[in-house]
Amino acid sequence: MDFESLERSGLIEFIGVDLKQANSNLKRAKKDLGTAHENLGIDIEWAFTIAYHAMLRAGRALMLARGYRSKGRDQHRTVVAFVDIVLGAEFKNLVRGFDRMRRRRHDFIYDVGRPISKFEVEKSIANSKTLVEVIEKVIEDINPQISLF
Repeated sequence: MDFESLERSGLIEFIGVDLKQANSNLKRAKKDLGTAHENLGIDIEWAFTIAYHAMLRAGRALMLARGYRSKGRDQHRTVVAFVDIVLGAEFKNLVRGFDRMRRRRHDFIYDVGRPISKFEVEKSIANSKTLVEVIEKVIEDINPQISLF
């Protein structure tokens, strides 16, 4: 899949690069990572959900830095697909983990009763941190001025 396929399917639209919003999403993603870690001792399922949202915010930051936003149904899935396209084969396993977290978070929110282990949450927080860092680097490579916003 490529950007054109996502556009033709009505899943993304070009809105122009928005570095201010991209930077805001990255900052919040980093804050979410800290919040997820702090919640490990309080509620591991919510820690997992917050870590997932850090990935989602970073993915949205990447979209905004490239001038796109998701639209329509399944926006979380669209963000994962977009990140997969941009990051490519080198980060395939990391993006797969992002997609697994998307599905697990959906189950936690809508199908209550499926617990998430502490080990899985700790691994997910680590993967979230890695993905946020990778996306931040990609955005900086796209536009080194991101830190000015």
